Amino acid sequence: MAISDHALNIDFPEYRDTIKKLAGSDDHFRTLSTRYDHIDKKIRGLEVREVPTSDEHINDMKIERAHLKDTLYRELQKHRS
Repeated sequence: MAISDHALNIDFPEYRDTIKKLAGSDDHFRTLSTRYDHIDKKIRGLEVREVPTSDEHINDMKIERAHLKDTLYRELQKHRS
């Protein structure tokens, strides 16, 4: 099974400039995107290394990542360059 990288600039290439701008100027966006990146890397790490973990734990992290991604996407839409 291929493990997908869900980094914001990969999933939203049309917003690369906006992501960079907001990450440098908007504390709220930076906090959310840092949390998103941390969770995404943790999920990928567990999947790549096939670390035993409960389905509930991995699903909770994926749900949090999805909620953060939705919130960040709305912010990107509001601030599109």
